[in-house]
Amino acid sequence: MDRPLVAVVLAGGVGSRLYPASRRHRPKQLLALGGEGTLLERTVARADFADEVVVSTRPAFADAVREAVPEASVLVEPAGKDTGPALAYATHRVAERFDDPVVLALPSDHHVEGEFEPTARRGARVAAETGSLVTFGVEPDRPDTGYGYVEPGPDRGAYAEVAAFHEKPDAETARRYVAAGYYWNAGIFAWTPAAFRDAAGAADAPLSPLIDALDRGDPEAGFAAVDPVSVDYAVFERATDVAVVPLDIAWDDLGSWDALRRILPADDAGTVVAGDASVRAVDATNNVVAGDDVHVSLVGVDDLAVVAYDERILVVPTAAAQRVRELVAELDAESEF
Repeated sequence: MDRPLVAVVLAGGVGSRLYPASRRHRPKQLLALGGEGTLLERTVARADFADEVVVSTRPAFADAVREAVPEASVLVEPAGKDTGPALAYATHRVAERFDDPVVLALPSDHHVEGEFEPTARRGARVAAETGSLVTFGVEPDRPDTGYGYVEPGPDRGAYAEVAAFHEKPDAETARRYVAAGYYWNAGIFAWTPAAFRDAAGAADAPLSPLIDALDRGDPEAGFAAVDPVSVDYAVFERATDVAVVPLDIAWDDLGSWDALRRILPADDAGTVVAGDASVRAVDATNNVVAGDDVHVSLVGVDDLAVVAYDERILVVPTAAAQRVRELVAELDAESEF
């Protein structure tokens, strides 16, 4: 591909389901979980094959992001309004700086093992050669209710057309999706600025007021005119020309505490430990323990996540780890997050 490839790393979210490790002042992407360095540092390193790496973040995180990844360009969004506005703004700015680029958009807080570059370049080529919006799909190894799913359509060799996107399902529906060969939606994308603008700027699209404002040179007014919205809902689920490229590597979005059991080695009792925590256990199995310089003792308990940061302690069954979001909503409403 003879066009510039620009990786846009999204680093404006918080990661509320990893509370209390992630909080308003310490977002998930600045945590070191499941490997060396922070999740953001590992993501920027993974994308270093691109001609440029741009990290998009909200104003409150800008200084911390610059300090964490000085090798990357940092783009500060006018306001934190989810991935739709963030990527519309980033794509507009990339198109101003580069001649006919392809954008590779990736979250800053995923765990990836394997050779990411070949698949990423393949997706970028598909975006450049077909003019399609490209999403990367992960072949599921289990039914999971925590991910959205991509239903593939006709196979075109290097990619498949997307027949439909499906929201996070219940358990029975997830089993059906896996049996039918659907992919997990990895939240990694590729597109040309022209293709993105056509889809995002459609008359009835949620991001249309922002696209118009960016054309006028007034991004602040554009952000004020739109609600927070994901790029999946605002652009991909509405577009008619979308391709899916299989992501042939080990991937996890590290969305909740139970995810650590999939990426960290367990002890003989099936318990995994993250951070600077130490554990003493008696008749306790399959637990997740994480903390910052903390000792945790477990007696007679199974399948719990016990997390201690900043003098705050969370205890939740790993099967209910997704519900931490509900707790955070209550804390946030009381300005305690």
